[in-house]
Amino acid sequence: MTRAGPVANRSVVERRAPRLVEQDDDHTALMRALEFYPTPLWAARACGEVVRRFDRRARRVWEPACGEGHMASALAERFRVQASDVHPYGYGWVQDFFAPTTHELDPDDPALEPADWIITNPPFVLAQAFAEIGLRRVRRGVALLCRLPFEESEGRHDLMCRLSVKATFCERVGMQLGSWDPELSTATAYALFVWMTPEAEASSPFGGLIAANRAAGGWLSILIPPGTKDRLTRADDAERFGGRRAA
Repeated sequence: MTRAGPVANRSVVERRAPRLVEQDDDHTALMRALEFYPTPLWAARACGEVVRRFDRRARRVWEPACGEGHMASALAERFRVQASDVHPYGYGWVQDFFAPTTHELDPDDPALEPADWIITNPPFVLAQAFAEIGLRRVRRGVALLCRLPFEESEGRHDLMCRLSVKATFCERVGMQLGSWDPELSTATAYALFVWMTPEAEASSPFGGLIAANRAAGGWLSILIPPGTKDRLTRADDAERFGGRRAA
């Protein structure tokens, strides 16, 4: 799924996250401003498994921070996926998720219903906004792959009180700026944070557990177990996306 769109306004990106490291070249500075840390394909597949486990009616997914298509292409093995990004990476169409005119429909097929789910690895600084706005644009839920400390902020307390499920990766999800290295190791822990609409929770096989955990002041927490990386890694993943040169 590769479609061109209007070229993103670079100033929009830089306004949100200006150059952080003075010695960056222009390309690296842009990747850093975009917070472009590609998702390993095995981790994207695991995210899709979690969503389908908790919502058996999930069919159509919108990936609104698709980058070069790492997560979107993996999700497309399980769902019908539409992909977009603020920057023209060459995958999906180009649109700013936060623009007032942004729509959740495929511009090539505007008759499509809104997406069931948003599943994405968003820029960390914008993750809360992706969740809050995303829940107003989809039918069943939003799932964000974020660093584990996402749950810790006082400013996100109200949003976290609405969380349905947190799925923590037992294995480390290796990400680096600007490219994906299949052999990368990391000390950073990640989880998939899942918010479901009331309708989706009501129809979920785990709806009762979600409600009980929320009543107790928390959320349903599960583990994505060891061995998932080996199970969900495919022989051609590295050939398709593996790039060991960081930005």
